[in-house]
Amino acid sequence: MKRMLVALAVTTALCSGAAFAQAPSAPAQPAKPAAKAAAAAKAAAPGSTDKQLYSQGQFDLLLKERLAQGGQDSPEVRTAVKDELNTRELLAREAKKEGLDKNADVKTQMDLAAQTVLVRAYVTDWVKKNPVPDAELHKEYDAIKAQIGDKEYNVRHILVKTEDQAKEIISELQKGAKFDELAKARSEDPGSKDKGGDLGWNAPANFVKPFGDAMKATPKGKFTPQPVQTQFGWHVIEVEDVRDAKVPSFEEVKPQLTQRLQAQWLDKYFKDLRAKNGV
Repeated sequence: MKRMLVALAVTTALCSGAAFAQAPSAPAQPAKPAAKAAAAAKAAAPGSTDKQLYSQGQFDLLLKERLAQGGQDSPEVRTAVKDELNTRELLAREAKKEGLDKNADVKTQMDLAAQTVLVRAYVTDWVKKNPVPDAELHKEYDAIKAQIGDKEYNVRHILVKTEDQAKEIISELQKGAKFDELAKARSEDPGSKDKGGDLGWNAPANFVKPFGDAMKATPKGKFTPQPVQTQFGWHVIEVEDVRDAKVPSFEEVKPQLTQRLQAQWLDKYFKDLRAKNGV
């Protein structure tokens, strides 16, 4: 929902002497400074009144949304929310006068909007009542950690279309050719070709299995003695360096793990609910 910006025009209040004439028996008393300032402020901002066409609940909810978007609570923000709610209500009344609330497409959109709010509230409540246990989070963490492994590899590769081309490259490397120069001249990988085939530091799990397995099997400072085939073509891989993997702690990734497993739980619940109702 886009924020409505309400312009407050500053005007000069002109009051005629007759409007404030006092009876001779009751001489006028000078206004207190605070009361005079309040009256002047109200007169200077005729667009903001105490009249409200909305409920306190609506005001509280919309103000909460505005503050959640990064706004600061202030008299100006509260005035803008009040003006927005009043404007909405007036526009809604005008729409009803035009009979738009009876339009089939509009009614369908209104029904979907109401359903969306109800569904969001139910899902939020379901998540609160079905939190992911720490045991499940630890299990997921251990599985991911095992998949990543305890080592990271700094590798280069040369990608070609055929096995014979890969074997020819291996032969040239065995004769002393420079890996990075061959990669720049022969590799079909546009992402690493100009960098001499450099792929940087990675865990084997970041690559397709044949490539990752070949990384782990190749000693530091060596290249694969045989071409490695993947769905992308044929690779020659050089392992430049190996180091211990820097795996984040459980507490560091717990929020992401919770979000991931909660999404899986919700997906299963949705499928079970559909199956239970035959849809």
